Amino acid sequence: MSVAGSKKLQAILVKAGVLSEEQAATFAATAQQDGRPISSVLVRSGVLSERDLLATISGAAGVSPIDLNRVHVAEEVLAAIPQETALAYGVFPVSKIDDVLTIAVANPFDVMKLDDLRLITGCTLRMLVSTEETIRSAITKSYDAGGRQQMKDLIGEAEGKQVGFTEVEEDGRVDLDALSSEESPIVKVVNLMIFEALKVRASDIHVEPGEKKVRIRFRVDGVLREGPAPPKKMQSAIVSRLKVMAHLDIAEKVKPQDGKFQIRFEGRSIDFRVSVLPVVHGEKIVCRVLDNTAVTHALESLGFEEKALRDFGGAIRRPYGMVLVTGPTGSGKSTTLYAAVRELVSPETNIVTVEDPVEYTMEGVNQVPINPKRSVTFASALRSILRQDPNIILIGEIRDAETMEIAVKAALTGHLVLTTLHTNDAPSTITRMTDMGCDPFLVASSVLLVSAQRLARTLCQGCREPAQFPVERLVEIGFRPEEAQGATLHRAVGCARCSAGYRGRFALLETMPMAEELKRMVVERRPVDEIKRKALEQGMLTLRRCAILNALRGRTTIEEVLRVTMPDGAGPS
Repeated sequence: MSVAGSKKLQAILVKAGVLSEEQAATFAATAQQDGRPISSVLVRSGVLSERDLLATISGAAGVSPIDLNRVHVAEEVLAAIPQETALAYGVFPVSKIDDVLTIAVANPFDVMKLDDLRLITGCTLRMLVSTEETIRSAITKSYDAGGRQQMKDLIGEAEGKQVGFTEVEEDGRVDLDALSSEESPIVKVVNLMIFEALKVRASDIHVEPGEKKVRIRFRVDGVLREGPAPPKKMQSAIVSRLKVMAHLDIAEKVKPQDGKFQIRFEGRSIDFRVSVLPVVHGEKIVCRVLDNTAVTHALESLGFEEKALRDFGGAIRRPYGMVLVTGPTGSGKSTTLYAAVRELVSPETNIVTVEDPVEYTMEGVNQVPINPKRSVTFASALRSILRQDPNIILIGEIRDAETMEIAVKAALTGHLVLTTLHTNDAPSTITRMTDMGCDPFLVASSVLLVSAQRLARTLCQGCREPAQFPVERLVEIGFRPEEAQGATLHRAVGCARCSAGYRGRFALLETMPMAEELKRMVVERRPVDEIKRKALEQGMLTLRRCAILNALRGRTTIEEVLRVTMPDGAGPS
């Protein structure tokens, strides 16, 4: 929504008594900071339901609302407004009868934009109202089939022209002009593959060579899904094109390589981190998509339980000590630490990070990238950082005993250390630290908080349906008997707005503050199950418990609870 549209909506909501002027200004500032429409911020924060928001706008504009999740649009209607125009103007074509075009708009007050659309389409416009986020989702879903057909057409064009890949296949030579020319079908195929990934909000693009075909997959909300598959003979050309974009050696085919490139998409700078790995049938490429808007997340927006947010927020505001966020790769640890650093940045604080690699750059933070080729390791960088008068140190990951030793000493000598480890839950992190050679007394003295994190998919609120489960099964999963008796649960369905019934992800955080009793047990080298039992007695919410609470709220499904969390093994949760 434009600035004018945002201010108009603020005025409407204030006039309707939904928001005070102060609240409207606060939400507008949050929307601008997060790069999202104010309508999305209001709905996600729970201030307004989408239905109430639409009712307010439609009442003020005298325009009927529409639920785009239940609309199926014919291709000839979509052709009335090109996808790029629909995205740029924030509109979605719903139907077309003769020269009357019905469109869904988020801002029915933008007269100049509507006049432009009348000229572009040559039609009389009939307006319906929807939210900007829903319109964007409908555009992505409805034009998606056309995008896939476009990809197939381009693949066919590339096969017919034999541009830029025959030479690569047969004698190892590459026509760099063909791989760089914007007119090359190979370039178009790769560009469309990247555009498709960005449309579906993918976090990774996988190009996987098989014996007889090449598989393209996108990781969306943590789950891989397949895209159109190019023929095997295009494999080397696609790999070479991605290498050219990432400034890698296209002649090197037997060693792993890493590179990066950047593109502009919808006014945002998107970074791609490229990893090339030789496998049996060629070179596998994974492109990690790094959207810089992720670094703007506030801790409150990540989805933590109130207790976890309180524990974590209190720990990062301590003057010294160590805060650990643990979990597997892709569990959102970096996003959480970046959100923590974002809250701690101030002119009075010297924050230094050491990362491998630096995924997002932050204003006011000194970020050090690891470079093993030049002997810049976590340990060597940390030694130098400690001579840089830091207040807060962020260590991307503790991988070895030397880094652990330096980090613990830094936490004990007046520095706040934020870092990550790969462990399954919060209590087992203590055992992991001692296994790495850290003295239990130093662990107990330095660690303020241990947390474990996972990402669960968020149910689409537009198409979810109620679901029934046997009480015995729910209790077996970890529900309390009284919860299982009256539980209102939901299942994923799928609509034009979401991906298989889910849209986006939220974080589950298990926090274990190091209270005096726990510190004593660590020094006494007590077993991890005893430490966990004591933490549960002190009120720790496990990952499974956090997931169950969100399922009860209708935020996620039982399937997600089982997919991302393990059963609690020590006492009731």
